[in-house]
Amino acid sequence: MILPIHQTLRSRVRDALAKLYGLDAGQLPSIVIQSPPNRALGDLGITVAFELARTLRKAPRVIATELIDALGDIDGVAKVAAAPNGYVNIFLHRAAFVRHLFASTCRVDPAASASGSTSRKAIVEHTAINPNKAAHIGHLRNAAMGDSLARVLRFLGHPVEVQNYIDDTGVQVADVVVGFEQIDRMSLDDVTALADRPKFDFYCWDLYAKVTRWYEADDNRLEHRRRTLHDLEHGAEPSASLGALIADRIVRCHLATLDRMNIEYDLLTRESDILHLHFWARAFEVLKEADAIQLAQVGPQAGCWVMPIAGAERDGGNGNPEEGHAEPNRDGDTADASDDPDDAAAEVDSRPGGPKSATKVIVRSNGTVTYVGKDIAYQFWKFGLLGCDFRYAPHGTQRSGHPLWTTTSTAPGDNDGSAPRPGTPFGRASSVYNVIDTRQSYLQQLLAQALAAAGRPEEAARSTHVSYEMVALSRRTAEALGFPLEGDANQRVVEVSGRKGLGVKADDLLDRLTAAARAEVVARHDDLAQDAEEANRIAGIIACAAIRYFMIKYSRGKLIAFDIDEALSFEGESGPYLQYATVRATNILRKLAETDGTDAESLMAALDDLPDIALTADADSELWALFLEASRLDEVADQSMRSLELSVLAKYAFSLAQQFNAFYHRAPVVAEADRPTQLWRAAVVLHVRNQLTKALDLMGCEVPGRM
Repeated sequence: MILPIHQTLRSRVRDALAKLYGLDAGQLPSIVIQSPPNRALGDLGITVAFELARTLRKAPRVIATELIDALGDIDGVAKVAAAPNGYVNIFLHRAAFVRHLFASTCRVDPAASASGSTSRKAIVEHTAINPNKAAHIGHLRNAAMGDSLARVLRFLGHPVEVQNYIDDTGVQVADVVVGFEQIDRMSLDDVTALADRPKFDFYCWDLYAKVTRWYEADDNRLEHRRRTLHDLEHGAEPSASLGALIADRIVRCHLATLDRMNIEYDLLTRESDILHLHFWARAFEVLKEADAIQLAQVGPQAGCWVMPIAGAERDGGNGNPEEGHAEPNRDGDTADASDDPDDAAAEVDSRPGGPKSATKVIVRSNGTVTYVGKDIAYQFWKFGLLGCDFRYAPHGTQRSGHPLWTTTSTAPGDNDGSAPRPGTPFGRASSVYNVIDTRQSYLQQLLAQALAAAGRPEEAARSTHVSYEMVALSRRTAEALGFPLEGDANQRVVEVSGRKGLGVKADDLLDRLTAAARAEVVARHDDLAQDAEEANRIAGIIACAAIRYFMIKYSRGKLIAFDIDEALSFEGESGPYLQYATVRATNILRKLAETDGTDAESLMAALDDLPDIALTADADSELWALFLEASRLDEVADQSMRSLELSVLAKYAFSLAQQFNAFYHRAPVVAEADRPTQLWRAAVVLHVRNQLTKALDLMGCEVPGRM
């Protein structure tokens, strides 16, 4: 791994600069370490001479030369040279570097990362699908990004807690309750019986769309939504029990779907518990004491508690709901703002040249708390700022054996102290990452403002919104899935809408990809036609990688059009391509072991006494370049975390797989006659296999036994 070398170089360069020029820590620029365009120029390049040229009034080449003289010998470094333009080029001891790779555990030391070390917990909240219908394709981008971010943070040494917010008292659940009560005319017992059958989430998907059309036919019917929403928040029967049943069963459906995506959580946080345990009441007092919210006396927001928003931009792009617009919740579903006049109303100072200001409703005039109000209370709890806590109950054990907990308002054993307790306290994080789509940007800014207004600027700075754009379908995929198409026949992207029932259910997509992957692997391996269980297992692993890689390979700010053929390709930029390269590396090592008994253990032992001419004879050695590139995984993971761009990790893994495949075709291993060359090549195959396996794991993808 390369980050420990970066750490050593940065430390030595800082010491040398302080000694040479008397620069203290505040005067030193960031020590940037790059990879030169080809290995003949060096393995690493340091650019600090350019940053110091103006300060020291010296040419970069002069600074580089002086710095090299002051550095002296560095462990693991064969040579340091100044390039004519001022780069400080580092040449590593190649054989020593490779031997160290296999001698170390390759666990990342977080102190080696450019972002520094931490042992303080990070909370990553992701998924947060409304528990009112089946998960759809758009939810998979959120879950894939959030799970991969959590994996990267853990890989870099950060303690991580993963939470999934369950909005079980929101308007979307209320609408399904209305559907059962007013359209289907079903009792709690009727719905319970229905929920015990398969695909309850699919039934609710259709019912939710039916309710939307029912409202559109008569605006007066929206009164049922308002009443039901109030009943859910205040526990009024029978709607409260029906809503709780729907949310619980749909959440279980969602967890089963996301298990197919290799996604797990530590805690399910229920919005109803935030209300029943009066978290909002505590956050409300904190905000009032800080004068962060006021009671509106006049205007359309009279009777509402509102938060002034200084400098707020009021355009559709930042998610600020204006009258007649829609206010999305965590999973991007919307309710018409016109249905809740208090939410829609905002007062704007439009004086020419003056700062724009607005107010956001936190508590409606009827006493119900808006979505953002509940979210403020939740964010305060995540940082341990409320002085109160949830109660907890075990929800089950996940595929990996990791326990899943859920919040609860009351737990068995509360009175006698026998209630189950999680091994590690939840919440009390040092940093919080909320993975929520870009339409929530404005509302996420309010969370940081609320923290700052409450006298918590550090927590506000460590409250991070990991935003992302929507998922649509390519026209080819929409046609293959039987999606109703309208408009221009040349339209390349087809948008979806869960509220209207026009979308692709996540399970349907997974089934489609699994079937296609199964057909491919059975065609390649005749014996799998007789082993349906193994064929399905392999196909499921491939389908998961196809979706997960596709969802993170694009910049998170880019709207993506999911294409089944592109995602499942064994030859293109895809998850299956990375899996195939990893399986190929495993097969090479297996054939070598079968040929002469050289397994991974004996290979690593042989490296200690192996002549290194295969590594050193060529300054631009393809073999050495592959070793070094595969060792950059920790550096790339660190870049992904700091930039919050998981596409950096995905692109790196794809490039590494391409580089390995090109090497494989030009440099045979099993057929190589020269034993030292054969063993060095086998070692790089082993290293690439290990690193690709780790990279795939960071993206939540497994490696099948064969493809």
